[in-house]
Amino acid sequence: MTTERRAAGDKRAEAEAACAELAEALKRAGIVLPSLGVDPVSYGYAQPRPLIELGRCNLETTHRLIAALDRAAR
Repeated sequence: MTTERRAAGDKRAEAEAACAELAEALKRAGIVLPSLGVDPVSYGYAQPRPLIELGRCNLETTHRLIAALDRAAR
């Protein structure tokens, strides 16, 4: 395996782990983002730069997210 492919695999694993961690943190706050995931298009670069896709959410979820962020900022 080439160094570049290994680095891309490491970044993908890191992104998947971060996405799962974010999903769990949001769940503890009573928030579910159904479209949460790693954006596969972001692996198309020579140097992989994985992006976490938060997706769309309804108004109720938006208010829950705002409240959770406000609590965390205090």
